[in-house]
Amino acid sequence: MHGVSPAVSVFLSVFTLIQSPVEALQVIGGNVTVVQGGTANFPCQLIGATETLSQISWQKKTREKPQNYNFLTILKTGPNYFNGHDDRFTFIGDLKAKNGSLQLFGVTLMDEGTYTCIFTLFPSGIHKTEIPLNLLVPPVIILKDDHPILGNEEVSLVTCTAVGSKPPAEISWLTGALAGKVRESTTSTLNANSTTTTISSVLGVPTRELDGQLVKCVVTSAAMMNEETLPITIQLYFPPMEVTILENSEGSFICEAEANPPANITWSRIDLPWPQSAVREGAVLRLKEMTPDLNGLYQCEASNQHGSKQQQLCVYVASGNCTACRVLFSLFFILIVAAVAAAGYLYKSGRIQWSRDRQPVSTNSPEEEQVL
Repeated sequence: MHGVSPAVSVFLSVFTLIQSPVEALQVIGGNVTVVQGGTANFPCQLIGATETLSQISWQKKTREKPQNYNFLTILKTGPNYFNGHDDRFTFIGDLKAKNGSLQLFGVTLMDEGTYTCIFTLFPSGIHKTEIPLNLLVPPVIILKDDHPILGNEEVSLVTCTAVGSKPPAEISWLTGALAGKVRESTTSTLNANSTTTTISSVLGVPTRELDGQLVKCVVTSAAMMNEETLPITIQLYFPPMEVTILENSEGSFICEAEANPPANITWSRIDLPWPQSAVREGAVLRLKEMTPDLNGLYQCEASNQHGSKQQQLCVYVASGNCTACRVLFSLFFILIVAAVAAAGYLYKSGRIQWSRDRQPVSTNSPEEEQVL
């Protein structure tokens, strides 16, 4: 039987005594997740150590600088920064308590990466832990009208976009009364910085029943505290459908048209120069003085980027002499009506009788007396 020599036994015992405390050492870190713009706390605690702590060091490997490098060392005299002082970092630990915790304010996506906390002990050397920093990036939400034109083919009506989200945002729609009449279409694109842009549209046939209907875009993301709901009203766009000219006061006419976007109204005079006594004020045509020089055909044109439509107005102002003739004719007509009314009254009262040749005969005439 071969035994172990006393010298070897003593060596193994001494080695075990030396190694036992070292094996009990543990550096506690963790994973850190923070929303962009927030504050990241990197926990780093050395436990089970009886050796002398010389220093605490920090290294990082980030999106901005993918190669691992030292940026901070904490000595008994205080923290020392390397490769430029980033004042967003604050040492919140305690060297005596073997606490190397660090805090980073105003975290950006470029800070995402791996942070290494290192304790240097004597005589055992370094003991470290790696702490991943994960960023959550809330999306920028854009809701827009796709300007659908009235028609009979399916088009995109409205679109909701969640830009630059990490992790990807989810988009859904509340369509209310339009359920079953419209559908959703969603696509996602991975950006170079590992964020995702999600685009979702409501598709439908742009008929009149869709115009003015309310839909809501609902966006959810792990980077958002709450889901966000944004309402938008579907608007259909079309050229002027009907053009109407109305007289809104004496000598003043207004041109109206149903269109979206609202039509631009232009008044013009057909085949003749524009008269000085006519004024164009947007949709209103105002005739300041009712004189014959206004006579003619005026046109109201309603137009937008989708088309145009016209309506015409005929203006006629009689001259002064003709006006006098019309007055005399009216008086003559009144006299005729009065004469007919008087004849009817006399006939009914028996004072006038009609002969066979439809000539009136007075009952007091000598001829009547002779017949009787």
